[in-house]
Amino acid sequence: MKTQLLILADGRFPSGGHAHSGGLEAAVVRHRVQDLDGLRAFLVGRLHTTGLVGAAFTAAACARPDTMDELEDELDARTPSPALRLASRRQGRSLCRAAAVVWPGPHVTRAGTHRGGLHQPVALGVVAHAAGCTPAEGAWVSAYHAVSGPASAAVRLLGLDPYQVHGLLAELGEQCDDVAGQATEAARGPAADLPAASSPLLDVSAEDHASWEVRLFAS
Repeated sequence: MKTQLLILADGRFPSGGHAHSGGLEAAVVRHRVQDLDGLRAFLVGRLHTTGLVGAAFTAAACARPDTMDELEDELDARTPSPALRLASRRQGRSLCRAAAVVWPGPHVTRAGTHRGGLHQPVALGVVAHAAGCTPAEGAWVSAYHAVSGPASAAVRLLGLDPYQVHGLLAELGEQCDDVAGQATEAARGPAADLPAASSPLLDVSAEDHASWEVRLFAS
């Protein structure tokens, strides 16, 4: 496996993802997730909705980084929550700042100066291309991030055993691979035909979470 792929998948890469729970904080506070079984259900649901969409856009941006504007518009149309659009673009800008140092290039520069910033999945695809990854590898990183970020947040939010949480991530490995495969196949088509799997509760929860005066995570 390429070192670049491992760097992109590493939660310690300074892309700002550690500050976001992927909607888990709101789910915990509203008592929708309270234990390991609840976390499992949350991660599976997120992987096959938000995770699939994000992975498809990452793969498409990795394959065709020059189409980032079109991909950005299509993903924006699939993100109805203003809070989620803001969080996604903040993470995209952080990722591009890091990539400008690690894997500089014209596409990364353009992504980093994009009007309003790029959504994180599109930015990830552009960065994956600059790092020399394939669209399939970019999709895999995106799918993995869809579950690893909330899983890491669960240790802090619920006090879960980190060994059990990582065991859960390993358990979901095959599903991550399947979602990445579906995303890579979908990315071969036009941007307008990319997946639009919805997760209305995550959208509603994001708006709820954004209204809190005190919170541990940015989203």
